[in-house]
Amino acid sequence: MLDFEKPILELENKISELRNASGDDTLNIAEEVGRMETKAQRLIQQIYSKLTPSQKVTVARHPNRPHFKDYIENMIEDFTPLAGDRLFGEDHALIGGLGRFNGQSVVVMGQEKGSNTEERIKHNFGMARPEGYRKTQRLMKMAEQFKIPVITLVDTAGAYPGLGAEERGQSEAIAKSIEVSLNLKVPIISTIIGEGGSGGAIAIATANKIIMLEHSIYSVISPEGCASILWRSADYSKDAAGALKLTADDMLQNGLIDSIVKEPLGGAHRQKEKAIRRVQTKINEALQEILQMSPEQQVQSRHTKFLQMGRKAA
Repeated sequence: MLDFEKPILELENKISELRNASGDDTLNIAEEVGRMETKAQRLIQQIYSKLTPSQKVTVARHPNRPHFKDYIENMIEDFTPLAGDRLFGEDHALIGGLGRFNGQSVVVMGQEKGSNTEERIKHNFGMARPEGYRKTQRLMKMAEQFKIPVITLVDTAGAYPGLGAEERGQSEAIAKSIEVSLNLKVPIISTIIGEGGSGGAIAIATANKIIMLEHSIYSVISPEGCASILWRSADYSKDAAGALKLTADDMLQNGLIDSIVKEPLGGAHRQKEKAIRRVQTKINEALQEILQMSPEQQVQSRHTKFLQMGRKAA
């Protein structure tokens, strides 16, 4: 439970206690439960309609938020993971493979953070190394060879900054992934499902259509990292979160994404399947639109999209 959700937790605990209560006055208990549930819904609506950028950061990082594997299980049929970059090894932080999306063959890939301590260590908290990004290049080229669309799901604090990753060419691997994405002659649809951090996100989010969940974030650097650079202290991370303009609304207003998926009341972590279904619908709409273009038009629209970013409208 997040700090600003404590009033909600208190109400939900009271509701749970009343439901477990036994006695003759069951009718009055049921009425009271109904009133408290209505109050809890209003409270959730009130809190989540006024989230600050720093609070949205905590929602985007919520451990119960649906992860890449949740989307695969609920959105992709016959998923077959493909491992390795054919150069160094397998990177479990970035998963990719073949599957069917609404009956359409696709290549799907994204970062997996893990849901418990063991999984988080295995997946390196969703922070990919160079071999992970070189794996995405291999899968994207395979998608182009077989003329099937690419769907990416972004959820990472950033690329892994360790010594080994830098020695194996982290920056080159990210840059090459962006280059491959820009020139791919198949549709690419990308969705920011949690954190979209730095080049680690852009490496697989250079797409024809970029979608963001309502409470996800997309930023060149984490608020903590930004605060450490500008103020020499992570204590200013709340100020940094506001200054970075990292929310979905900020991204849409600045023309850096194409659409926002509204999350269920109280965030995607409260109703995972409902959130995933909404993402599925939005991806399908974007995919059908891009499929109407020729391969050359798909590449040109991607180039135009990214060249226009940061430019003021004429």
